[in-house]
Amino acid sequence: MSLRKQIKTLVSAITLMAVSFTAQAQITNDLTHDEALKALMAAKKNAEASEVLVNIAVVDAGANLKAFIRMDESYLGSIDVAIKKAKTARYFNMDTGELGELTQPGGIIYNIEHSNDGLITFPGGIPIKNKEGKIIGAIGVSGGTIEQDRAIAIAGATSIIE
Repeated sequence: MSLRKQIKTLVSAITLMAVSFTAQAQITNDLTHDEALKALMAAKKNAEASEVLVNIAVVDAGANLKAFIRMDESYLGSIDVAIKKAKTARYFNMDTGELGELTQPGGIIYNIEHSNDGLITFPGGIPIKNKEGKIIGAIGVSGGTIEQDRAIAIAGATSIIE
C-alpha cells in the first residue's frame, strides 16, 4: 500500500472516530447548564404568573445543585426545602409527593426522610427527563402551597422536553 493511500485511510478513520465521538457526546444522561437554566426560568415564569414567591432548585443527575433562584421576598426557610425536594426527587427518581405517600406511619418506608441528611417527602420535587425519557436531574420548589410548588416544579421539569 502506498504512503499516500495509508495516509488517506488514516485520515478517513480519524474523521469517522471524530464524528462518532461527537454524536456520543451529544447523548447525555446528565442535565446541561442550559437545560438547568431553562427549567429554572420556566418554573420562575410559572410562579410569577401564579403570583407565588418561591425558591427553585435544580440538581443534575448526581443530585448536585446546578441552578438556584430565590425570588425576592420568598421565605428564607424555603431555600433548604427547595434544594432537598430536588435532591429527594433525584435520589428516588419520583415525584416527592408520591414518595410522601409511602413514608406515612405504617408505610413501607416510614421515617426514610431522616436518611441522606434529610429528605423532603411532600409535593414540590419532580425528576427532570430528557427527550428519550431518561432522568437527567430534578427540580425542587418551595414557598407556596404544596399544590403550587408541585405545579411550578412540573412547569420547570417539562420545559426540557418542549
